[in-house]
Amino acid sequence: MDNNKPIGVFDSGIGGTSIWKEIHNLLPNEKTIYLADSKNAPYGEKSKEEIIRLSMKNVDFLLNMNCKLIVVACNTATTNAIKELRAHYDIPFIGIEPAIKPAATNSKTQIIGILATKGTLNSELFHKTTEIYHHTKIIEQIGYGLVELIENGQIESPEMNQLLHSYLEPMIEANIDFLVLGCSHYPYLIPQIRKIIPNHIHIIDSGLAVARQTQNVLHTIGFNTDNNNTPIFYTNTNPKVLENILGNKYLVEEKLF
Repeated sequence: MDNNKPIGVFDSGIGGTSIWKEIHNLLPNEKTIYLADSKNAPYGEKSKEEIIRLSMKNVDFLLNMNCKLIVVACNTATTNAIKELRAHYDIPFIGIEPAIKPAATNSKTQIIGILATKGTLNSELFHKTTEIYHHTKIIEQIGYGLVELIENGQIESPEMNQLLHSYLEPMIEANIDFLVLGCSHYPYLIPQIRKIIPNHIHIIDSGLAVARQTQNVLHTIGFNTDNNNTPIFYTNTNPKVLENILGNKYLVEEKLF
């Protein structure tokens, strides 16, 4: 395999950039192509069949860009479609799912909260994972409306603050000591979440773990040896929202896919 081929990363929208940033920080010499399917966000309210179809569409786009491995930077797409993706394509896939294991393992109260999409919480993969930790009480909360607000650039809006209070306060009252963020969009909400939850509650997302797994896979298929590693970003909606979440450091190309 050509080591200098890019890593492909896709998400239902801009949220997967939280995963991309961890990969880019850990593997700065790797070429990366990021694909934001914001036109179809959020995936969490769609059927399993539709999530699979959209995921395959994204994969086809990235394969046409000659990617050597693909990171599914979307919890909903991972928990609903990665099994089918691995069966259909002959390329390494790295998925992302809620980091329940470190939360359940380290919880002192044995009560943890998870904020995720409907598609993730209702998936077979998620239920299989939670069954392993049956001694831990897991308080599940669907983050209705959060992805839409993030995609519309309303991270610090009054509507966002109101939703977060309504989702997090019951978890606080239930005495959680870990909060698992089960959507790659949600790390962008950590500053607002921190204002709501007590300091003793730990927040866990999967970004760094995904980056490390990407590094592990590259040990097998080869690291980039080229210096031409400028990241490329594509979206099928207004590129300004994606550019803003990236701090206006990169140009984003609007593309139909």
